[in-house]
Amino acid sequence: MEIIKLLTGPIGTNTYIVYKEEGTAEAPAPAVCIDPADAKPVLRALKNHGLHLTDILLTHGHFDHILGVRELRDAEGAKVYIHPLDAPALETGEGSLSVMCGIRPVTCPADKLLRDGEEFTAAGITFRCIHTPGHTPGGVCFIADGEKDKRGLPVIFSGDTLFCFSIGRTDLPGGSTEDLIDSIAFRLFTLHGDYTVYPGHNMTTTLDAERQHNPYVK
Repeated sequence: MEIIKLLTGPIGTNTYIVYKEEGTAEAPAPAVCIDPADAKPVLRALKNHGLHLTDILLTHGHFDHILGVRELRDAEGAKVYIHPLDAPALETGEGSLSVMCGIRPVTCPADKLLRDGEEFTAAGITFRCIHTPGHTPGGVCFIADGEKDKRGLPVIFSGDTLFCFSIGRTDLPGGSTEDLIDSIAFRLFTLHGDYTVYPGHNMTTTLDAERQHNPYVK
């Protein structure tokens, strides 16, 4: 599995393009995009690697993770996935918090509402959705157990749930420190074995490193 990391949007969101193999302009290969905060760099990367976007996976509905969704869906015809509790963020500026920052809200209803534990295949890759509330009520992590990255590990796209030696903020509407700690301790740290963790902001880490050294979750 190949992963392209792009820094996008107004506050430096990690946007990921995930695919099995590159294609060509004549025969583009399918790809998934996770948390697009800006469509333009994603479209450039897709073109450069001969890819066609089939699915957009959203770890949660805050504006800095969804600003590029509508443009990408219109350009590529991709389906949009989100947890039901965060789905209203794709409909209103209040739900995405964009109104708090004076940013025009994205309106782009989801095509697929994902439930906790649901497995689905996108661009030939099987993902598992794990509900990890705390940063937002409908926050999720996407796990690809059957794939390996360049470290030779399966991967977790953790959004704003788990960061490198840190955790997502819980002081925004709908946030809960207790729920977030429980999500990390009992939904992520209890997974078997090690994973590469690709967070919504800052550096990549591993699940073992966070189990041992994350100062917020002991």
